[in-house]
Amino acid sequence: MLIGSPPTGKPSVMPMERTALITILCADRAGLVAAVAGCLFDLGANLRDTSFAVLGRGAEFTAVCDLPVELANEAVEDELRGLAELDGAEVAVRAFTMEPDAGPTGEVSHHISVSGGDQPGLIARLCETFVQFNANIVALNASPSPGAEGRLYTIRIAVRIPAGAADACLATISNTAQNLGLTCRWETAEEADA
Repeated sequence: MLIGSPPTGKPSVMPMERTALITILCADRAGLVAAVAGCLFDLGANLRDTSFAVLGRGAEFTAVCDLPVELANEAVEDELRGLAELDGAEVAVRAFTMEPDAGPTGEVSHHISVSGGDQPGLIARLCETFVQFNANIVALNASPSPGAEGRLYTIRIAVRIPAGAADACLATISNTAQNLGLTCRWETAEEADA
């Protein structure tokens, strides 16, 4: 065997792309997502799991994406910072070292919405319930809004509940919400997609 040759005798293949995590925190403004997605497309990025949320008057964009291997993280950051929509934004691009494809716990089985008066510890109480049933929260969005009787709070949760535990888990979530004076609605992922 020649020194430096691959041990298997097979030629080594260089990857065409690599996986990166992009995070952006900035002021919210119209056209923000379109500008970011367009810039990344022009750079040859392929978006995987992507989320966007308004946080107060700010906004957060997070994406796992495949980037061309020859495109440096710093170059992506520079291109994004050059967008008018991202003036003053915090932009970070770094290697994503975890498996980019979601496993079974990332598959949503139910969508749950809980709403009512805002109160401290609400998200913690609801999330503790899921732990009891070995359920995995895939996505969670919570936001306050003004209502006729003060500030309302709505929590939307996409969750993976093990099949045998779904009825008990949903009943417990509904009871917890009711005890807190909140309304709770849920539907299966299949119903949501219909």
